[in-house]
Amino acid sequence: MQTLDKDFNERLAILAKEELASTLAGISHGIEREALRIQPNGKLAQTPHNEKLGAALTHDYITTDFSESLLEFITPPEQNVDKTLGQLRDVHKFALANIGDECLWPMSMPCYIDDQNEIPIAQFGKSNVGKMKSLYREGLKNRYGSMMQAIAGVHFNFSLPDSFWDIWLDKVEGSENNKETKSAAYFALIRNYRRFCWLIPYLYGASPALCSSFIKGKNTTLPFKTIGKGSLYLPYATSLRMSDLGYTNSAQSGLMTCYNQVDTYIASLRKAISTPSEIFEKYAGKKDGQYQQLNSNVLQIENELYSPIRPKQPTKPLEKPTDALQARGVEYIEVRALDVDPFSDIGIERNQFFFLDVFLVYCVVMPSLDMTPDSYRETETNLRAVVDHGRDPELMLSTEGESVPMNQWAAELFAGMRQVAKVLDTNHEVAEYSKAVEQEWQKIVDPALTPSAKVLAILLGENKDNGTLGVELASAYKQSLNQAEYKFFDAEKLSQHAVSSLDAQHHIEQSDTVSFDQFLSDYFTYQFN
Repeated sequence: MQTLDKDFNERLAILAKEELASTLAGISHGIEREALRIQPNGKLAQTPHNEKLGAALTHDYITTDFSESLLEFITPPEQNVDKTLGQLRDVHKFALANIGDECLWPMSMPCYIDDQNEIPIAQFGKSNVGKMKSLYREGLKNRYGSMMQAIAGVHFNFSLPDSFWDIWLDKVEGSENNKETKSAAYFALIRNYRRFCWLIPYLYGASPALCSSFIKGKNTTLPFKTIGKGSLYLPYATSLRMSDLGYTNSAQSGLMTCYNQVDTYIASLRKAISTPSEIFEKYAGKKDGQYQQLNSNVLQIENELYSPIRPKQPTKPLEKPTDALQARGVEYIEVRALDVDPFSDIGIERNQFFFLDVFLVYCVVMPSLDMTPDSYRETETNLRAVVDHGRDPELMLSTEGESVPMNQWAAELFAGMRQVAKVLDTNHEVAEYSKAVEQEWQKIVDPALTPSAKVLAILLGENKDNGTLGVELASAYKQSLNQAEYKFFDAEKLSQHAVSSLDAQHHIEQSDTVSFDQFLSDYFTYQFN
């Protein structure tokens, strides 16, 4: 550790030099926020995706995720935090104005759903690519159940500008910035992120409770307690969304994704999407004339891999994500460990941007050793420990095979992040980054300040059902967003974009020249580049 500390200080000194620090102004962010549409009584909306919102297949800002009822709002890459927040709020406002009396569920764990068959699978039109997207979701339903797919999250997209990599790679690695070296640097960031990822659900986990319908018929050894009319909670949980009940699904526990190099990462993903699965073979072929999944391999496609972070490269039409990575390298990373913030009307709050920038730049500056299978499993074990009982004051984590109190490790991380925050503050001529770090540090000092603790304090203090709280917040947020002013988009522009997206979907549908069966055969027969 002393060698790593020495290397960190040397790398931090390079970061702090004005020529390099000035490039940090070019950090870009984008947000993807998921939200279930609900009826005023808190039940899942059964209505189809409203055409006034445009076509989910082709709209840039409003789409659907697994379910027709699970909206996803997307912002384009921007350097200005307030612009991103404003755009996200504008899109929320527009959506709420066009879904009648429905509201947006403000939590990660779903509302009360009596039967998973009530969760309608998202539809993307009559084109082959649209049918493929829906069939992929049918496969997810068969493999994991629809209830898991109704979980919502926030994805934080982050990229450093090429001007940063030009100087950083030259000064630190002695190499020029190209596809290979930049990808390797992003993968170094990713490895450190996975090592320290447990901190994210501790700070931002907001799902310590869930509606009892979520685990109906499931076997779980988690020692749930009951509150209200039947909501379940764990006293020290931070993010049940990230637990084995949620998106870190045990069905994928045997996958060992390699994050040491972009080539090994691609190879491990390609192996998973080309290896037949005995478990999923039962869904092979058609049932009543309809396919049940895209294929019976371990993963249908790359997107099925559940991971708290992904390396990303924008894809061209019908291009596989691994092909895009191989052809053009890593362009940005997608942080996927964030719960929806129930205390924000748009699911994320401003301070998170500044802290996550510090955290991710810290992951760049900290030397990053390759991962072994044991160190990979250690990151998984630490993450599970924090999502299930992260606010336990006696919680111990493991680093390099040695047990360490969580608070002690957090203190070491924050000491380094404070130094990174000073560089960011100096360059931007603000104090936002250091303030963000200190605000999050207070959650380490006092776990009652974490979102998960705040949610439980309300539920326990008022003996309130998780669903009741969700409906109250959803109604309040609909009212406040309806009264808000548009800042970057407006109703006319978003309406025009909706019409354009419908036209674009129609064009795709008219352009198909082969049957769906042939389309699928061609897609999966195609060999990786």
